[in-house]
Amino acid sequence: MSLVAGSRPDGTRPPAAVEEPTAGVATATAAAKARARARAPRGTGKAGKVPFGIRLRRDRALILMTLPVIVLLLLFNYVPLLGNIVAFQDYDPYVSSNGVTAIFHSPWVGVEQFSRTLDDPLFWSATKNTLVLFALQLVLFFPVPIALALVINSVIRPRVRAVAQAIMYLPHFFSWVLVVTVFQQIFGGAGIIAQTLQDHGWSGFDLMTNADLFKYLVTAQAVWKDAGWGIIVFLAALSAVSTDLYEAAAMDGAGRWRRMWHVTLPALRPVIALLLVLRVGDALSVGFEQFLLQRDAVGAGASEVLDTYVWNMGIQNGDFSYAAAVGLAKGLIGVCLVLGANKFAHLLGEQGVYKK
Repeated sequence: MSLVAGSRPDGTRPPAAVEEPTAGVATATAAAKARARARAPRGTGKAGKVPFGIRLRRDRALILMTLPVIVLLLLFNYVPLLGNIVAFQDYDPYVSSNGVTAIFHSPWVGVEQFSRTLDDPLFWSATKNTLVLFALQLVLFFPVPIALALVINSVIRPRVRAVAQAIMYLPHFFSWVLVVTVFQQIFGGAGIIAQTLQDHGWSGFDLMTNADLFKYLVTAQAVWKDAGWGIIVFLAALSAVSTDLYEAAAMDGAGRWRRMWHVTLPALRPVIALLLVLRVGDALSVGFEQFLLQRDAVGAGASEVLDTYVWNMGIQNGDFSYAAAVGLAKGLIGVCLVLGANKFAHLLGEQGVYKK
């Protein structure tokens, strides 16, 4: 009887060789990678990343659409930053044939222009007015769009809501000249209120020339003009809140105020933190045209802020280097305020302008 090939003398076969598990896994992984490479689009690089050239050709239409915006941003926002070099010079625009080449012929003075601000009482007066107006607008102006957005959001009828939002948003398109004119016709010496009081035996009412109440007047003007713009931001945040949360809260017995406190306001908290950080960073820029238009009515002591101070020193007095130094210092302080406020937002658990 002949033995089968590969069998033992007793006729039994030896056990088959068991392959190494790791070898089988490696083979399967290599096969999977090969299939993935076969399915990947032609031209993709390592780990499925599309090369820059392919992405450039793919998105060329979007790039061409945004190119004009980028050019305008560079031309009007970043190129003028090079002019801050005059803050370290005793700049004289008449030392050369044009103002650009005059930069290269003006003498360097280092930080002398910045040290002048420490001894200038007008600068500190403008800084004080700016900070007082910022604090007042932060307390009286910032919460107004939030409250109005909550009121509009509670209106059930869509038509009434749309009309109310349009009426509140309309003054945002008015220029400051028109806003000041409207307030003059209402609160001025010859306005509606003054004429009504004169008809009843009262006289001497002129809120537009009262220097003591000027900060409240400009805050009211800012609220009337720009509150509608903030309403849109908060209404957009409220539209993202799921109605299931309100229904669940109502089923748990929460009334309208409890639902607003525990559902609506927590949904607005990230947006409020973001806008508050941006508002704090813009603390030293409370306005320019609004105060310049009403400067003669109340005097420089009540209406002078840092923006108008820079304009007066640079444009009216021709002290360009000192005005540039004040403006540069104001910008640097604003950046520090943004970073500090954003760090505080992180401590409160909010994202702020950027993540940690």
